[in-house]
This record gives sequence, C-alpha cells and structure tokens, in this order.
Amino acid sequence: MIQHAGILLSALLPVLPWGGAAGDGAGLIRSGDEAFARIDYPGAIALYEEALTGNPGDTGALWRVARACVCEAEISEGDVRARVLADGEKYARRCIAADSTRAEGHTWLAGALGYIALDAGTERKLAISRELMREALRATELDPGDDAAWSILGSFYRALGNIGWLERALASVFVGSVPRGGYEEAESALKKSIAIAPDIMRHRYELGILYIDMGRKEEARQALEAAAALPVRTGIDRPRLLKIRELLAGPDFR
Repeated sequence: MIQHAGILLSALLPVLPWGGAAGDGAGLIRSGDEAFARIDYPGAIALYEEALTGNPGDTGALWRVARACVCEAEISEGDVRARVLADGEKYARRCIAADSTRAEGHTWLAGALGYIALDAGTERKLAISRELMREALRATELDPGDDAAWSILGSFYRALGNIGWLERALASVFVGSVPRGGYEEAESALKKSIAIAPDIMRHRYELGILYIDMGRKEEARQALEAAAALPVRTGIDRPRLLKIRELLAGPDFR
C-alpha cells in the first residue's frame, strides 16, 4: 500500500441545508461539521455519535463519523489508530447497511480499509484490497462527483502499479489473484478527483507521487508545487505539506 501518504483521503466539507436547534440531530451534525472543519476530529466524532443516539440509522451522521475516524487515524499511532480505524469501518458498514445507495458509506469504508490493510498480513491484505477496490468503485458508480472516492481509487491503483509481475504471480499461487490496475488507471482517477475538487491538497499530492513513481519528474514537480499552494483542510495536510517541501528540495528536483 501507499507509504508516503497512505490510502486515505479527505472530502470537501458539504454545505448543509438543515435547520434545527442545537441538540437535535441536524444541529448536532452541523456542529460536528464545524468541529471537523476545525480539524477537531475527537470533537466531531463525539457530536456525530450523539446525533446517532437519537437516530441510529441516520446515514448522514454515519458516513460523517466514519470520515472523521479515518481522518483521526491518519494522524494517530498505535492502539489509538487501530481503535479509530475499527470504529470508522464499523460506522461505514452501518451506513451501507442502512442505505446501500449512499455513496459516502462506500467511500469511507474504502478509506478505512486502506489503512487497516497497511497493518495486515499478506493474505488478509490481499482480501482487504479486493474489498477496498469494490467499495471505491461502487462509490464512484453511485456518485461520479465523489472526489474522495476517485482519490482513494487513484492511490490504490498507484499501489497496484508498484507491484511487479513476479510478485503478482507469486501472490496468485499462494494467496489469490491481485486486483487489476496500475499507473494509467491511477492517473485517470486522480485527475478526475482534481477536476471535481481542485482545492484539495491530497489529490494533487497523490498525482505528484504517482508521477515520481512513473519517472515523470517535471509533471511531478508541477503537481507537488500546486499541492503546496493549497490550504490545509485536514490534519494530515500539515505533515503532507512538510513532505512536499522535503521532496521538492531533494536531489530529484534540484
């Protein structure tokens, strides 16, 4: 899986049309969105979970708490990371069970699975990767305008592109076939995510990393410089920005 930035990702904060006083479901979700925008993920999670106590099947709260868990996991380590990832997977699956046509549930299940796969053994990693791909593709089918789903899919295809033919052959013999896809599919998916949400750092960063892997250094520079010019929107954007500066100052770009 991805080493530089992981499989994860961040979506644009949606504009919410709901009214309602603080304390009702809509008000709690709105307050959770405000906490999420401040990068207060524990606060956002608590507010979304409170909204779910009154309406356990609220898919809007379910996918949002899954997203917040994934974003918190990106900047956490050890047992905390494992716990919030497990929670993110749980809430995403609950969202899908409540309404399988809700694209965001599939998107954030794929996001959670991407990080869970990083710490899994080879056989389980392969099984998770197949489900991750199915979920991300399902999200793009349900909502072609879901930039996070396209970005997750692009990162996944990049990881596949980094698997050599021998590794694929050995995997097919011992643990099952590796999903199809590679650099070409990664570039297409990441460009779609950028077209949908051009001001999200992750999308351009992942495209830059892809171009580094492909040996397309000038295009990598352009993508990374564009990413560095974008605002910090999620917790992982801060270390991501430091990584961009480190890469651009490195020997490959001098």
